[in-house]
Amino acid sequence: MKRRDFLQTTGAAPLMQAGAVGTKPAIKITDIKTFLCGAGGRNWCFVKVMTDQGIHGIGEAYSCGPDEATVKVIEDFKSWLIGQDPRNIEYLWNLMYNFTRFPGGSVVNAALSGIEHALWDISGKAAGLPVYMLLGGKCRDKVRVYQSIGGVEPAQCGESAKRLIEKYGYTAVKMSPHMPQTNAKPVNYVTRMAGQRVRAVREAVGPDVDIGVDIHAKFFEVNRAIRMAKEIEPYNPMWLEEPVRPENVDAMRKLSEHVDIPLASGECNYMKHDFRAILAAQCLDIVQPDICVCGGLLEMKKIAAMADAHYVRVAPHNPMGPVATTVNVHFAASTPNFFILEYHPDDSGARKDVLKEPLMVKDGYIPLPTKPGLGIELNEEAVQRMPARAWRRGFEFRADGSVGYI
Repeated sequence: MKRRDFLQTTGAAPLMQAGAVGTKPAIKITDIKTFLCGAGGRNWCFVKVMTDQGIHGIGEAYSCGPDEATVKVIEDFKSWLIGQDPRNIEYLWNLMYNFTRFPGGSVVNAALSGIEHALWDISGKAAGLPVYMLLGGKCRDKVRVYQSIGGVEPAQCGESAKRLIEKYGYTAVKMSPHMPQTNAKPVNYVTRMAGQRVRAVREAVGPDVDIGVDIHAKFFEVNRAIRMAKEIEPYNPMWLEEPVRPENVDAMRKLSEHVDIPLASGECNYMKHDFRAILAAQCLDIVQPDICVCGGLLEMKKIAAMADAHYVRVAPHNPMGPVATTVNVHFAASTPNFFILEYHPDDSGARKDVLKEPLMVKDGYIPLPTKPGLGIELNEEAVQRMPARAWRRGFEFRADGSVGYI
């Protein structure tokens, strides 16, 4: 009889053999719930995975839009995961990724990432340890963070940066070099105003505060990105983020050969496979994967390891909710080439109500949580009072009516 090397099934997902592990009892997933709530200009999609041991985990999926589609993917994955041991994270990740018909899309990645966070939360609670202690232990005692400034006119940008530093003690801020609604303006105006805005912030914060400059992938032409970089180089930016669209690695390489500013990108790259080519091209100094859409915590650790081998640091993209910030903190705690984390204060508005005890910044850093798992709990009553909303990124058109950015 010919040996069967694999089992093919179109029914329920096969269960990995479960049982007691060491001194810990067996655990099985019993249910997965989603909470889609409206906050700010978009939605937050939280995931809760429950088990037969009374332990639950929470995670956050990226709000890609349409967010109802992400919820549907999570509900489909639920039928694959019921009965599984949540601590078999690698196995369950590969199950979801490899048996999705077309993996790698943002909606599927977001659903997978949010579930994966919750599995780590369960694993940490079951072990009685913070998640970062399951990932090799901590590399640091606190996590450096930065916030994006506001303002339209250059002087307003400078004042906004000063206020944030005085309030939160940041050692770094980030800004857009573009005036709002500049897509209909001449190229020289856009470039000139970028220099004025960055100069105003530098003069306001002094020589030692880092300033990240984010172009938001609005350039398709490398030469325009080079011209803007030359305009702001004298003000010593921390990095130039997404200076060109991410699809063309050769374009980013060309840019890196002409610019004397560290280049950062990666929020639109998913999974380790997307980062392989751009790291091999040696055109980035900093990668910025998003833990809510790149495949989750362990996948981002793998991306960071690949970056480390290329002498590249990691500054995670983090525009989502307080759960995402917490997962990123555990990543940062356990990752040697972590640089700095994007942060949105959780002390006001909807953000302060989503978690029962959100992580707070202190003198520009977030102290590491010490409770088992992620160390946070979702305030479900507050979340349910925030109905989801329809949203999309804004449309932008050039002066001639064509679709496009600046």
